[in-house]
Amino acid sequence: MERREFIKASAMVAGAMVAPKGALADSVLRAPAKAITIAKTSCGFEREPMVRPFGFKGGYLTEEWIVSAFVKSTSGKHGIGLGTQNCLWSDAKVFASNSEAGGNAIMFSMTQYALKLLVGKTFTSPVELNDWLWPQVWEYGKKVSANPDLRATYALNALVAVDNAVWVLFARENGLTSFDEMIPSAYRPALAAHHAKCASIPLFSYKVSVAEIKEAVDSGYFFMKIKIGQPGTQEEMLAKDMARVSEIHAVLKDCRTPYTKSGKLPYYFDANGRYEKKETFLKFIDHLKKIGAYDQVAIVEEPFDEYADIDVNDIPLRLAADESAHTVKDALERIKMGYRAMALKPIAKTMSMSMKIAEAAYEKDIPCFCADLTVCPAMVEWNKAVASRLPAFPGIGDLGLVETNGHMNFRNWETMRKDLAYPDAHWTRTEKGVFECDADYYAKSGGILEPMPRYEKMYEKV
Repeated sequence: MERREFIKASAMVAGAMVAPKGALADSVLRAPAKAITIAKTSCGFEREPMVRPFGFKGGYLTEEWIVSAFVKSTSGKHGIGLGTQNCLWSDAKVFASNSEAGGNAIMFSMTQYALKLLVGKTFTSPVELNDWLWPQVWEYGKKVSANPDLRATYALNALVAVDNAVWVLFARENGLTSFDEMIPSAYRPALAAHHAKCASIPLFSYKVSVAEIKEAVDSGYFFMKIKIGQPGTQEEMLAKDMARVSEIHAVLKDCRTPYTKSGKLPYYFDANGRYEKKETFLKFIDHLKKIGAYDQVAIVEEPFDEYADIDVNDIPLRLAADESAHTVKDALERIKMGYRAMALKPIAKTMSMSMKIAEAAYEKDIPCFCADLTVCPAMVEWNKAVASRLPAFPGIGDLGLVETNGHMNFRNWETMRKDLAYPDAHWTRTEKGVFECDADYYAKSGGILEPMPRYEKMYEKV
């Protein structure tokens, strides 16, 4: 199927605003970062259909909007960034109270609002600019969604394309040619590794058959992310989840991998906050023990809704915070509550916020990995840029961990791959369950700072 029509919106205002306080602390630049004033902005989106209804959080997606953002400075340099919108992940209540297109339209309006705010703005640090921007976009989102309890992640998801565009502009204005140069030194300790490989983590949602899961393992995938928290009442959900993991484990229990100490496949369960009580989740854990799958569980992500405020220090499995860790403050609160891993999402919460969370977790000796949002191929490289530099995850070999499931869920995945700066590079494809991250990969920073020809053409007249 051909790509759908690209829809664009632009904004341009003369003049300048006062720069945010401070500059890029401990800059990696030899000279102070340049003050950059944004003169023009634009944005657009394309609707990308799913292969099948994509189920999680008790709901189903049929498409996602791939958003692009354009920012141009007074010097004439520009940056283009991409983002993938996921209304269901960002705020399931907004998804449920609107049509699927309506929820995406709300988020896109927030992206456009953010770009209007940037026109005339002067900045020296993308991180500080994002800190100034996202609370305003969040407040705007509460109004346009008619939801005063809108989750902060909804605003951050809306800002991914904007933040990426700002980072590209920042690099070009300051003569930076690599991701390593671009990382502010305050966050470099948490992103100091250069793994030779990243585990490519597939995602298996409710409707993916066990036969398909086994086929993925046979092709080399070994770190298995499985959605739990299925639709229905809590009793129905638990029964479905137990039956699902029993069926999967029966097929995978004898499979082996060289990347774990035990040789067994690590399981990664993601509940997306669907379990309302600890007692219900403990029944799920008991079932894992009963079927012999417990010792293979590497991560359980977001078993409880963030508003449930459930302390998990007494749960022995490694629980990971994802959508509940909107900001550094939220991440630190989750760590106090007993969460022992962080799912970073540069592709859903912005690169700027993810760098801050990564450093905060590093200081607390909490391991991190990069989770997906079912993003386009170009954004996989932004996620991989972080995953390849994080400390190795406990119990796994010297690997970065990056989830990527777009190839399983987007109908037009191969067409979308053509947007990559280096579509033929070997490090853009999974081989036997891993991405190879060699010297060429690091020298080119996965292509994230390079022009994307199709998008350059879209915005050539702005």
